Amino acid sequence: MNEPQRTTHFGYRDVPEADKARLVGEVFSSVAGRYDLMNDLMSFGLHRLWKRYFVGTSGVRAGDAVLDLAGGTGDIAALLLPKVGPGGRIVVGDINGEMLRVGRDRLTDRGQVQGLEYTQLDAEALPFPDASFDCVTMAFGLRNVTHKEKALGEIHRVLKIGGRALVLEFSAVRAECLKPLYDFHSFRVLPRLGALFAGDADSYRYLAESIRRHPDQATLKAMMEAAGFARVDVRNLSAGIVAIHRGYRV
Repeated sequence: MNEPQRTTHFGYRDVPEADKARLVGEVFSSVAGRYDLMNDLMSFGLHRLWKRYFVGTSGVRAGDAVLDLAGGTGDIAALLLPKVGPGGRIVVGDINGEMLRVGRDRLTDRGQVQGLEYTQLDAEALPFPDASFDCVTMAFGLRNVTHKEKALGEIHRVLKIGGRALVLEFSAVRAECLKPLYDFHSFRVLPRLGALFAGDADSYRYLAESIRRHPDQATLKAMMEAAGFARVDVRNLSAGIVAIHRGYRV
C-alpha cells in the first residue's frame, strides 16, 4: 500500500510537503520588487528598527565570517558589513533567486561589494563544510521553512565551536491588550493594503497567516535546544510581536 502523502501548513492551508517550497517561492517572487513596502505595511515601519537592534546586539566582530540566511533583501548584510570590516566575510543566502537578485543589485548600487558573496540555497541542506562560520543570522525567514528542525540542525553544523545563531522572527504577542488590534491589522487591513499598493492581497494574507503558524517563543527555544544549541535565550521586542532567539554551538 502507498503511504499517505505527508502534508505541512502553508498559511492556514494544509499542502503536500513537496509543494510548500514552490508555493513560498511564488509568494516571494511576487513581492520581491516591493519587499520593503511589504515589511513597512506589516510592521508600521518598525522592521527597520528591529533589524538595527538585531545586528547591533549580534556580537559580530571584525574578521568574522557570517552566513545571513533568508537574506535576499540585503538589509541585514548591509548592517553587518561595517562590523566584519575588510577582513571579514558575509555570505548572503536565499532560496529565492529573485529576492537574491534584488538584494544584490541594491547593495551593488550602494557600492557595497567587497566582502559580500551571494548563494542560492536551501536552509535545510546548506552547501558549506562543517564549522565554516562564526555567526549565522536569519531574519524573518525561518517561518517559511518546511522542516524547521532540519534548518536549525544545518545552522548548528556550519557554525564554528563558540559560534552563535541569531533568529529574528515574528512571534507571539505577549500583551493581551494588543492582540485584537494586531489581529485586525493582520487579517483585515494588511491584505487590503497589499491589494492597493502591490496588487497582491493573497501574498500578504499568507504572510499574516504564516506568522500565526510559526512556533511561539518557548517552542522555538526548545527546538533550538533539540538541534544542539546551548545557552539559548529569547529577547522579545515590541511586546513579543517579534523575538530574537540566540543559541551557541559548544
